[in-house]
Amino acid sequence: MARPNPPSSIRMNPASPLPASRLAEVRYDIRGPLSQRARELEQQGVDLLRLNIGNPARFGLHAPEALRDAMAAHLRDADAYGHELGLEAARAALVQDAAARGVAVADVEHVFIGNGVSELIDMALRALLEPGDEVLLPRPDYPLWSAATRLNGGSPRYYDCPAGRGHLPDPGEIESLVTPRTRALVLINPNNPTGAVYPRPLLEQLVELAARHGLLLLSDEIYEGIVYDGVESLPLGRVAGDVACLSFGGLSKVWRACGYRCGWLLLSGGTRALRPLRDALQLLAALRLCANQLGQWAIPAALERRRDIESMTAPGGRLHATRAALIEGVENSEFLELVAPAGAIYGFPAVRRDVLPRFDDQSFALDLLEHEHVLLTPGSGFNVTDSRHLRLTLLPPPAVMTEVLRRIERALARRAEAAIPRTARG
Repeated sequence: MARPNPPSSIRMNPASPLPASRLAEVRYDIRGPLSQRARELEQQGVDLLRLNIGNPARFGLHAPEALRDAMAAHLRDADAYGHELGLEAARAALVQDAAARGVAVADVEHVFIGNGVSELIDMALRALLEPGDEVLLPRPDYPLWSAATRLNGGSPRYYDCPAGRGHLPDPGEIESLVTPRTRALVLINPNNPTGAVYPRPLLEQLVELAARHGLLLLSDEIYEGIVYDGVESLPLGRVAGDVACLSFGGLSKVWRACGYRCGWLLLSGGTRALRPLRDALQLLAALRLCANQLGQWAIPAALERRRDIESMTAPGGRLHATRAALIEGVENSEFLELVAPAGAIYGFPAVRRDVLPRFDDQSFALDLLEHEHVLLTPGSGFNVTDSRHLRLTLLPPPAVMTEVLRRIERALARRAEAAIPRTARG
């Protein structure tokens, strides 16, 4: 019997399905084409220096033993689905820890635990945004924020944080970007990729701006506590007070436990006004059933050791020493300039325009990978236009950072030589 023809309303297309059009503007260069090319080179036996990702364990910096012990003691307790908001003991520890840092979280019902901060950022924006709503994002940004905004129907509006201002924003510029469709103001503090840390007066201005325009504050604080040379890292919730604020943190960086995929979201200020959003977040949390159960048992043990990171950021510590190697290497460079990172685990040097006027960070990063076997992330991967920046993680030992800068200098010297007209070379 012959098969009936399909209804005319159904389009038969033998080609492969096309991806959703909303992905066209989504990028994540940190694990993009350069990283794929790096894997190909390594498969060919090339030994690379990887400074593209802030992944502490890959550089020998592991989670404290107490976190592993806490999980091992609760292996049997992690078999079943858990509460959609997260393990209550972990949420209670987070409420107590927030209070110790001056952030008033009402109760455990205002704490969400997720599979890393990335999942919670996506959930928060999904709960908040209608199609066409705007989110104020720093430029440079951590690209997940732009991606999650677009994937949830929103539109990023960027406020600049240029090197000339120490990578800090201008509240007046931010306010000029506010429209009737603006829903939220995002801060990344301490900042990825620049290492900037926002001082209290600036945070106070941004809180006032948010209150004036009815904006929700979204504060990415995954690097809170990773600061250098006496700089203070303030949680935004402490400054925001009664202004509605969502603060994101997790085990990945301060506690070097990226693979645990364990992050948290704290809701503070404006508790009554936040209730509909809190309930929407609980619905989304329930749809994904629960977060990884085992990693959550590490949270109370981690919070008891919040200040342990200071042994790495103080003089003599690993991060402090590698940061010093970066600063010294840039000071001795003919081509680079740098705003010294005050926090986080990255440096964001730039190629000097007066020395090398024409520069493309993407093509340079590829050249550096192919010929000097160094993998890093170009600044354009952080939604910076006309970028001259390169992001390097501070996680490797100081000697590796020194070697990386030597190779960067050599590659830049080749570019400068190639840019000189032959007649001028004599």
